[in-house]
Amino acid sequence: MSALDFLPWQRDPARRWLAARDRFAHAWLIHGLPGIGQQEFALAGAASLLCESPRQGLACGECQACRWVLAGNHPDLRRIRPDAQALQEGGAASDADAGGKKQPSREIRIEQIRSLLPWFNMATHRGGWRVAVLYPAEALNVIAANALLKILEEPPGHTVFLLVAQAPDRLLPTLVSRCRRLPLSAPPQAEALPWLQQHGVTEALAQLAAAGGAPLLALRRAQQQQAAVPDWLRLFLEAAARGDAPGDLADALLALDASDWLDGFQRLWLDLSLAAHGAPARYYPELESQVRTLARAAAPTALAQAGQWLQAQRRLAQHPLNAKLRADHAAQTLLRAVRPAQSTPSSSR
Repeated sequence: MSALDFLPWQRDPARRWLAARDRFAHAWLIHGLPGIGQQEFALAGAASLLCESPRQGLACGECQACRWVLAGNHPDLRRIRPDAQALQEGGAASDADAGGKKQPSREIRIEQIRSLLPWFNMATHRGGWRVAVLYPAEALNVIAANALLKILEEPPGHTVFLLVAQAPDRLLPTLVSRCRRLPLSAPPQAEALPWLQQHGVTEALAQLAAAGGAPLLALRRAQQQQAAVPDWLRLFLEAAARGDAPGDLADALLALDASDWLDGFQRLWLDLSLAAHGAPARYYPELESQVRTLARAAAPTALAQAGQWLQAQRRLAQHPLNAKLRADHAAQTLLRAVRPAQSTPSSSR
C-alpha cells in the first residue's frame, strides 16, 4: 500500500470524516480491533489533510504535498512512535534517543513529545495543516501522556493530532476526553475476502476467521506461514477427545511464546461457549464438529472457570514465569476443563 491510500473498506468512512475539514477537530482518537487498519487509516488521513488538490476528500497523489508524503519528508507531517517500532518499519530512531541505548525503547517518551514544540512555533510550509500522527497511543508512558495532555489543552494553530489505539481504556481518561473519537469497524467478509485473495492468501476464509475478521492480521499470519488452525490446537482437541495425559500438549506449548497460545486458546474458548449455546463458531469454523462435541460433554462451570483462568493468564503473558511450569499447568487445566461432565471430580472429593 501507498502511504496515501486508504484500505478499500476505509474509503467511504474516510470521505465522510474528511468532508468537514474546514471545521476539523484538533485531536482525533482513531481506534478499533487489532488488524483492521487503524494506523493505515491515520497515515492516509494525514496525507489527505496535507494534499493541496484532494479528490473527493482524499489525497490526489500528484501534488507536491503528496510527493513529499510518499518520499517520507513532508515538513508538516510528524510520526510519533516508539523507537523499536520506527526501526521495525524501516525508519530511524528518534533524535531524542541519541544516547545509544542497547535496546530501542518500546515506549513513547516525553523527549519525543517535547521535540514537537519548536515545530509548533514554525509556520506551516504550504500554509495548510500541520499533522502529527501518534501510534500506538498505548505506548505513551505516563510522563509523555501528561505532556501531550498539556499540549492538547491549548492546541497550536493549524495542527491536527491523530492518535491511534487498539485499547482506548488503557489511555489517560483526561487525554481521551481531549480527543474526538473515531471508531473503526472490521470490514464485512464480502470486502475482506477479495482483498486477501488479491494479496495471495490461499486459505483466505479460514485465515480471516482465525483473525476474528481482521484482514491485516489475517494477511500477516499468512505471510508468516502460520496455519489458520495451528498444530498445537489440533493436538489439544485430539488429546481432549482421547482423554490423553497432558505431556505432549505441554511440550508443544513450551516451544511457543505464551502470548500466542493464550490468544489461540481464548479464541477456541469463545467457540466452545458459542457451541454450548448452539451458535456457530467464530474463529475456527473447520473445527466446529469437534468443538461442538467437546462443548456438549463438558461441564459448563468447568468451561467458564477455564475461560476466567485464561483471561487472568493473558494479563501475565509477558511476566517472567517459569515457562515449563506455565505450559504444564496450562495443559492440565485446559484438558481437565473439557473432560466429560461425569468424569469431572466432584467438589466433595
